[in-house]
Amino acid sequence: MHKTINAAVVGVGRMGQYHVGAYSEMTDVNIVGVVDTDRERGMAIAAKYRTDFYPHHNDLIGKADIVSVAVPTAQHYEVARDCLEAGINCLVEKPIYNNLAKAEELFAIAEKNDLALHVGHVERFNGAVQELKNVVNNPICIESRRMGPYDSRIQGDGVVLDMMIHDIDIILNLVDSPVAEMNVMGASVFTDKDDVVNVQLKFKNGCIANILASRATQEKIRTMAVTQEEEYVFLDYTQQDILVHRRVSSQAELTRKELRYRQEALIERIFVHRENPLKLELRHLIDCASNGAKRHTSVESELKSLKVALQVLEKLRLSKAVPAHA
Repeated sequence: MHKTINAAVVGVGRMGQYHVGAYSEMTDVNIVGVVDTDRERGMAIAAKYRTDFYPHHNDLIGKADIVSVAVPTAQHYEVARDCLEAGINCLVEKPIYNNLAKAEELFAIAEKNDLALHVGHVERFNGAVQELKNVVNNPICIESRRMGPYDSRIQGDGVVLDMMIHDIDIILNLVDSPVAEMNVMGASVFTDKDDVVNVQLKFKNGCIANILASRATQEKIRTMAVTQEEEYVFLDYTQQDILVHRRVSSQAELTRKELRYRQEALIERIFVHRENPLKLELRHLIDCASNGAKRHTSVESELKSLKVALQVLEKLRLSKAVPAHA
C-alpha cells in the first residue's frame, strides 16, 4: 500500500497549474495547498482542486512533504531555501536559479537534510528524448531549434533561461565531453532581454552543436537533429517522434548534360512510449523522496547545464557592452 504524499504548489501561473493538475491525477497524492501572490488566482485554483489557498510559502511548513516551486526565477532561491530548511522536498522549475553559487547552496542544504531537490527539466521525461539516448552514441553534429511566438505573460527570464536551457541540458547529456569553444549571437526583439539567441558549441571530442532559440517566431518549432557516422536522427519534441535515416547506397551518374547523384536511405521510425512528461517527472520526485529511489540526473549534471546557460548569458552581456564602432 502506497503512503499518501502531501504535495503543494507555490506559484499557480500557467506552469504551476500544470503541476496542480498532474498531482491531482495521482491516487497517492493529497494536494494540501497552493500559494500565489495573486490572491484571486490562487483562490480560484484552490477551489477548482478542492484544496486550501495560502498567501505565503512558509504557511506550508508542517503541512507538505513535497512542494513544486513554479514562481519567477528571481524568487526560486528564497522559496526553495525556506522549504528545504523546513524539511520539505522540492522540485524547482528550471532554471533552479540565475546564480550558480546560490544553486549549489540549495543542493548543499538538500543533502544536509537528506531531501530530494530536483530541477524541472521536463524534456528529460519526454519519451522521445529517452529513446534518443538509446540511438545516439557518438554524435558528430547536433542542430537544435526551439522557437515560437512571443508571449507577453512570460516575464523575468530571456529566451536562454526560459527555453534554450532545455536543449543545453539534453545536448550535454548526449555528448560525453566538456565544452571547448562557445560562440554566441543574440538579439532583443520584444523585450530588453534576449529574445533570439544562436549558440555554437564545440566539444573537446570534436562534436559541434548549433542551438537556436527564439520567442519571435510565429510557428512553434521544437526539433533536434543529430548526425552520426552511419545515421541522421531527427527528433520532433511536440510529436514525441524520432526518425532515423540510415544510408543504404549512393551512386553518381555522368550524363551528357549533368552530373546526377542518387542516394537511397532507409528511414526507421522509433516507437516512443507516450506519457505525460510532467507527471513522470513528479512521480520520479516522489519515488526519490519517499522510497529512496536513485535520481535520474546527478547534481553535477543539474549544475552543468545551468553553468553553460549562464556562460551564454555572460557572453551576450559582454557583446552588448562593445561599442558599435569597435
